[in-house]
Amino acid sequence: MGGFDITAGPQISAFFDECTNSLSYLVADPASRQAAVIDPVLDFDPASGEIGTKSAERILAAADEQDLAIKLVLETHPHADHLTAAPLFRERTGARVAIGAGVCEVQKTFAPMFGASDVKSDGGDFDLLLEDGQKLPLGELTIEVIATPGHTPACVSYKIGDAVFVGDTLFMPDYGTARTDFPGGDARQLYRSIHKLLALPPETRLFMCHDYKCAGRDQFAWETTAADQRAGNVHIGAGTSEDDYVAMREKRDSKLSAPRLLLPAIQVNMRAGRMPPPDANGVSYLKIPVKVE
Repeated sequence: MGGFDITAGPQISAFFDECTNSLSYLVADPASRQAAVIDPVLDFDPASGEIGTKSAERILAAADEQDLAIKLVLETHPHADHLTAAPLFRERTGARVAIGAGVCEVQKTFAPMFGASDVKSDGGDFDLLLEDGQKLPLGELTIEVIATPGHTPACVSYKIGDAVFVGDTLFMPDYGTARTDFPGGDARQLYRSIHKLLALPPETRLFMCHDYKCAGRDQFAWETTAADQRAGNVHIGAGTSEDDYVAMREKRDSKLSAPRLLLPAIQVNMRAGRMPPPDANGVSYLKIPVKVE
């Protein structure tokens, strides 16, 4: 699903991947025609190990149609539910790949779990490691980095004009907020990160990274406002206290199953989309740690 919303500030096109319930965005400066891609999805079939680029090609086609030059790939965090297509954009467009500097903590945690000795703990697979408050130019627009850890230590949100791309920090108001049970996750930290977003002007547009079409809603949705989240988010709206939120989040997380693509996704995404080094036969392999009880 795409198509530009021509308004003051950035032009935003959303691409929904129903296989992973993920959103990718193409965000453009209408004056310079420079653009950034946020959270691009690489198609992956875990049963066959086959990889495809159809989702990414849709974004590239939209950029071509609008005569846009993609300059940046912005990752909101190392995703656990889809593989990133960042390398494809880097190869096709020369775009630099950026992520929050907290990815180094994620790499230090997960690289030993997968025996990934090729992963350096300095975030070197990424072109840019971003700090809270850092600003990046996008033509005549400015991208402001807002650190929003809690779901993972690497989570950041991107403010571009009146739009903020929140990653997995928030979902639509009727669905709630992100889980915090992955290594490095912290419900108390997430509460404080969310309140940084809720403190933005009420008309600020918030764009989600996922939607699961909450029961009773007919359509997928991914855009809301800071005011709507403050008033109606089922987990944190209407003045939920920090202690109450942490208790709810931890209880809820204790019952959640692992994301379907967790193991392949984290191995690829902590490498900025690079596959593990091939074995002597020229084939790359993703590992599955086995726990014997």
